[in-house]
Amino acid sequence: MTVSTAVFYLVVVVTLGSAAIVAFSRNIIYSAFSLLGTFAGVAGIYIFLGADFVAAVQVLIYVGGILVLVLFAVMLTHRITDVEITNRTAGRIPALIVVGVLVYLLVQTVRETPWAKAKEVVYTATTSKIGDLFLDTYLLPFELASLVLLAALIGAVVIARKEIKE
Repeated sequence: MTVSTAVFYLVVVVTLGSAAIVAFSRNIIYSAFSLLGTFAGVAGIYIFLGADFVAAVQVLIYVGGILVLVLFAVMLTHRITDVEITNRTAGRIPALIVVGVLVYLLVQTVRETPWAKAKEVVYTATTSKIGDLFLDTYLLPFELASLVLLAALIGAVVIARKEIKE
């Protein structure tokens, strides 16, 4: 086993372990902090796939934005750790049956698929090519997307603004 294979398996174990903690933890604060390991692990998998731009976006948007927003929401909510969950066991048996069927189908698919060994791919940086495409070929759609996002932001501010009654 090479070092890169061992690191890949380590990243996968951290990602799956963190995701399991997010899903099964009874404490929402532990779930929110475990989401960091899940997002970072997914970024690591993107790096192993040779998608460096997607990995950087994963870290910037999800870890830097979404996760911080979730943590602030959890921390600013008063007495969120005192919430008693009454229907914690509802739906566990049907969920286990569905998961069991899906795992069985996945294992059967892996076993019956004729896997062909591909030649080793040499990865190159993708960020410069993406930047060139954004500023050359896809400039108009890129700018239109920014205008749509600006309109959505202005609409959100207008909706969220409190009306001043005179």
